[in-house]
Amino acid sequence: MENKLQELTRKIYSEGVEKAKEEASIILEKAHKEAEELTKNARKEAEEIVKNAQKNAEEMQRNAQSEIRMTSKQAVSALRQQISALITAKVADSPVKETINDKAFIGDLIRKALENFNNNAALILPRADEKALDQYFGARLNEVLKSGVDINFDEKIKGGFKIGPKDKSYVISFTDDDFLAFFHSFMRPRTINLLFGEE
Repeated sequence: MENKLQELTRKIYSEGVEKAKEEASIILEKAHKEAEELTKNARKEAEEIVKNAQKNAEEMQRNAQSEIRMTSKQAVSALRQQISALITAKVADSPVKETINDKAFIGDLIRKALENFNNNAALILPRADEKALDQYFGARLNEVLKSGVDINFDEKIKGGFKIGPKDKSYVISFTDDDFLAFFHSFMRPRTINLLFGEE
């Protein structure tokens, strides 16, 4: 009986070990398949990440190049304008300022402007020229004042004058800044064309 018990125990043991080996083999095979699947998915995901990263890098590079091109064009344009403004200032500013400081010229302009307002004018002159007003007009100043022209002085005007009707419905400005802007508006395109060719 003892032999049968040992034989039965060996048989149960052998069957248990065999069954455990089969189950272990199945578990290992399943684990290998899952590992392969995970590796395959990980590779696929990594390839997708790399592909997206390359795509983003290429897009960033295109955007950066486009931005650099646009910025360089703007910088060149701004530089051209600055060079043109400097040259225009050198060419025009001095003669215009000399003309504006020519009291006889300004006096003639004021007289001609006053003639067209038929004694209904308000004249605004630079505050700095208030004392020199007699020299502008000489003996004619009294005639101007008697004709009913309002004369005012403004700190903001450095040279030239402003004129308009007494009701101040509008003002025509002949200041040094106006003359410079006027001449610059005509010279700048020509200067740019001379310096840089057709735009």
